[in-house]
Parts: sequence; structure tokens; C-alpha cells
Amino acid sequence: QVRSVESGGGSVQAGGSLRLSCVASGYTFSKVCMGWFRQAPGKEREGVATLITIDNESKTFVKDSVKGRFAISKDNAKNSLFLQMVNLQPDDTAMYYCATVPTRNFDGCHFESAYWGQGTQVTVSS
Repeated sequence: QVRSVESGGGSVQAGGSLRLSCVASGYTFSKVCMGWFRQAPGKEREGVATLITIDNESKTFVKDSVKGRFAISKDNAKNSLFLQMVNLQPDDTAMYYCATVPTRNFDGCHFESAYWGQGTQVTVSS
């Protein structure tokens, strides 16, 4: 079974930076979607960044509202996914989750059936 564990959250002042990590295990597919999602209290979960790997080539996508501040990346040797966040703002405060969707034949990222981590809290104060 696919598992992932997030870490790297914390409390920072507005303008600060954090790097979130997600260590995934339990899959061997060469095609996989991995994404970062967040959910703030009283709000719906939203996707913030996605990384698609197909046969050792990757593409990244970042939500418009965080473009220029957030970057998604991976380290295959460590089987890890990262979310580098800079210039954090109070609206970024949320629980951040890592999602993994391994596939045999890529036809999109079906996060509705993803494996999820337990989350890591990010709190940004002004």
C-alpha cells in the first residue's frame, strides 16, 4: 500500500519561508502524479502544486495564487517530494497534505483516488 509522510511545517512570520517534505513508499510505477494540497479551518481543500513524473521526466504545475512563491520538486534518490515556499502570507496558513497517484498508463492525475499523508501544519502570522 502506498504511504506518504509529510514534514517541514511550522510557524513563521509573514515573509518567511518553509520547505515541506513528503517521503513516499509502497509503489514502483514509473508514472506517478504527486501533489501538495492544503486545507485551512472552515475552508475547502485546494490543490497548490502538482508534479507529474513519466519515465524519469517530470513536469510541474503550480496554482496561480501561489505562482512565484511556491515551487514543487522531487528527489528520486530519496523518494521524496518537496514544496519550497517563500514569502509566506497569513492566507497560506493551513494543513498541507501530500497526495500520490501511481499509474501504469498516464491519463491525467486522478487525485480523487490518491493516497494521502497525514499532513503537516503551516502557520503564518502577520
